[in-house]
Amino acid sequence: MNNTPGKIRIATTSLAGCFGCHMSILDIDEKIIDLVELVEFDRTPLTDIKEIGECDIGIIEGAVANSENVEVLQEFRKHCKTVVAIGACALNGGIPAMRNHYSLEECLKESYVDGMGLDKPLIPSDPELPMILNEVHPVQDVVKVDYVLPGCPPTADMIWDALTALIEGREPSFSLDEVRYD
Repeated sequence: MNNTPGKIRIATTSLAGCFGCHMSILDIDEKIIDLVELVEFDRTPLTDIKEIGECDIGIIEGAVANSENVEVLQEFRKHCKTVVAIGACALNGGIPAMRNHYSLEECLKESYVDGMGLDKPLIPSDPELPMILNEVHPVQDVVKVDYVLPGCPPTADMIWDALTALIEGREPSFSLDEVRYD
């Protein structure tokens, strides 16, 4: 995708989480048409572009749970002028970080050995699978984050307001009344 002159270039990604923040992006409904007039999407599940180019804004949802998440975050930080972490998982690890109360060995044993009900259970060890980290981390533990949007997920209006502020060169802001954990 070629960079269109005058348009802000945005990339998004989802790490360890439920994809709810991307659903909130889609929940801006008909405003997405207005957004497309203002921006050009780069790597994002919305475009299915796999490689990231040079971008103005990178939006990250989800926690950091494996080596691939770390690599994606480092690429986003390297190629995005502004990084925005959205949602509880990105900000504090969210639901994925609940596994931090147990050892990685205990989690794998529960998931693949005790919980499967198979005769010969096996914990996957394929080199194609990303290495699971011993703990789940929030995004800011791995890269510098410029802005955060809390919530689970942040509302479509909060995302719209933050994006339009960034596009217009303003600081995004929101009131605590807007933060929801549904």
